[in-house]
Amino acid sequence: MAGTNSERELIAEGPAIILVHPQLGENIGMVARAMANFGLAELRLVNPRDGWPSEKAISAASKADHVITATKVYPSLEAAVADLNFVYATTARDRYGYKEVRSPVVAAETLRARFRAGEKTGILFGRERTGLTNEEIALADELVTFPVNPAFASLNLAQAVLLMSYEWMKTGVGSPEETAFSALPQRPAKKDELQGLFDHVEEALDARGYFRPAAKKPKLIENLRSALTRPSFTGSEIQVLRGIVSCLDRFTREAPRGTPAPNRTRNRRPKAERDDE
Repeated sequence: MAGTNSERELIAEGPAIILVHPQLGENIGMVARAMANFGLAELRLVNPRDGWPSEKAISAASKADHVITATKVYPSLEAAVADLNFVYATTARDRYGYKEVRSPVVAAETLRARFRAGEKTGILFGRERTGLTNEEIALADELVTFPVNPAFASLNLAQAVLLMSYEWMKTGVGSPEETAFSALPQRPAKKDELQGLFDHVEEALDARGYFRPAAKKPKLIENLRSALTRPSFTGSEIQVLRGIVSCLDRFTREAPRGTPAPNRTRNRRPKAERDDE
């Protein structure tokens, strides 16, 4: 799988993801994959329609084996949340009740704080078609809802889990600007390297009559240098560009690099004649 690295530390922590009466094994597998991407590992299923274990779930999980292997099945939602201290229920529609409704950002921060305090937490997700019932929502402490298009609030199960898993992962990084990896450090080009590029390009263009009419040559050179100085090249980038210019200067479409140049072929003496000298 692209993006996986078995040599790096596997993050496996956080709230339990609880799927209430999930239907398709493929959806469960995609949920496991979403969880694994963002460091969640505890998947709980309440009466999955097609039973468990599921070959279709394993296939759709795309190597999120640690999530699939540890998945637990419960006969009721009450049993699935019995050992938890705090539970969120996800919903995409208005619920008229007395439970607090949170955004995914606030919910994830709350879950992270409770996790650090040693509490066990969970997030409920309902059926693919109908979501959670009011009775099931009553077992949660608070609600979390997603800022989706009000006229098309149609997230599938794995998408909903992915959004919450992503928000959870964000609360564990140092800052919102932090990334998992960064570009390799590059040495900025020195001015003499940049000047060498100018000279190289200008000579190659001048030899081909680019600067015409002659009266406009100073302005054309000025525009060319402005274009070449804008990107703030590194030293290695200057080398790449000069290699390109050299290739274009020395080879043609008819005689590309790696083939004998026509003029060299015509002027070359037979091998035996050279050996006699």
